[in-house]
Amino acid sequence: MGPRDAYVLRTVEERGVRFVRLWFVDVLGFLKSLAVPVSELEAALEDGVGLDGSALEGAARTRERDVIAVPDPSTFGLLPWRDGDVGRMLCAIHQPSGVPFHADSRAVLTRVLGTAADLGWTAQVGAELEFFLFADEQDATTPRPLDEGAYFDLTPLDEGSDFRRRTISHLEQLGIPVKASHHEVGPSQHEIQLAHTDALSMADAVTTFRMAVKEVASELGVFATFMPKPLQDHAGSGMHLHLSLFDGDRNAFHDPDPEQPLSPLGRHFLAGVLAHAGELTLLTNQWVNSYKRLTAGFEAPSHVLWTRTGGAGLVRVPASRPTRESAARIELRSPDPSANPYLSLALVLAAGLRGIERGYQLGPEEEQGTRLPADLREATDLFEESELARETLGDALVDLVVANKRTEWDAYMSTVSEWELRRFLRLL
Repeated sequence: MGPRDAYVLRTVEERGVRFVRLWFVDVLGFLKSLAVPVSELEAALEDGVGLDGSALEGAARTRERDVIAVPDPSTFGLLPWRDGDVGRMLCAIHQPSGVPFHADSRAVLTRVLGTAADLGWTAQVGAELEFFLFADEQDATTPRPLDEGAYFDLTPLDEGSDFRRRTISHLEQLGIPVKASHHEVGPSQHEIQLAHTDALSMADAVTTFRMAVKEVASELGVFATFMPKPLQDHAGSGMHLHLSLFDGDRNAFHDPDPEQPLSPLGRHFLAGVLAHAGELTLLTNQWVNSYKRLTAGFEAPSHVLWTRTGGAGLVRVPASRPTRESAARIELRSPDPSANPYLSLALVLAAGLRGIERGYQLGPEEEQGTRLPADLREATDLFEESELARETLGDALVDLVVANKRTEWDAYMSTVSEWELRRFLRLL
């Protein structure tokens, strides 16, 4: 029992906590949980809790697998939407032998961050998460927005101001700092920006953020969705990721020359992300609906290119504060908020590290490269064949993700859509 374990035990006693939820995610990023009463908490901290590891395999689960959920006491927090009587900790998932379970997404990211640490770097990540709020109408055939607000609109058009205030309060109580929030470009669409932190904490924060948003929506009698493209005629929701590497307190992406977008190391990193963009798209955009966002315009990226001015570039290198060292970073604009944050960050960072390791050269700004995958099947093919993905995630996890996505694509392709019925039923 270490000092953090002792802190958790002392806190639950002092605060009258009754249950602690042990959180983990499956390969698709869906949050899973089991609750232990506080009477069993000390044993859980010492020995972990047994569970069926097939729960981490998504729709591709086959036979039961005995694994151990090992709570990480550094992630302990009290859930604000449960009046403080329920705590939570995120977990590592181990096989009975003690080695990490192959389907543990958090372990994959931890491993990549360990590689970066061996090279002397820590990865810092910020995130801009977009989502929609809709009226909670169970029998509705189409989602109904709560407002007709537009970019940065405030009341009375923006009915989500109280929603965002309450959500931010919950996040801050859980130790997740928020940088800003505002109404997004679509009706009843919102964005909350999470402040930069280390990559593992950011993946944990995104997981917590999605739960907090859903809980606050339920409290207010509406529902929130992170579906990438819920409204056909409006912009979809993205999760822009701001990434940089630090060497101690020094931002390794900063170049003192304001004419340079990034340091040489930063340019190698960016070149790596661009070179492997097609392979990692399955993880940053993992649903059939994700590609409705990427191919529909509205400034969502569709080709591999970088720019300092935004637009539809896959990566933007912010240039508003070129002399401020802490501001040097890249902004990856393709991910959507329904991605598995652990696997997405793991493969994006691995691509950047590969660019540094092999000295990838950054091409000219705004030079249009290859097209991103046009649909889930194409993205799955590229991911399955990716040597980088298999080296980073392991063959077993890659094959699990692929099996899940093949099943989803087959179901999608066999579904007769409303569009097909309107178009062809009477015509043919």
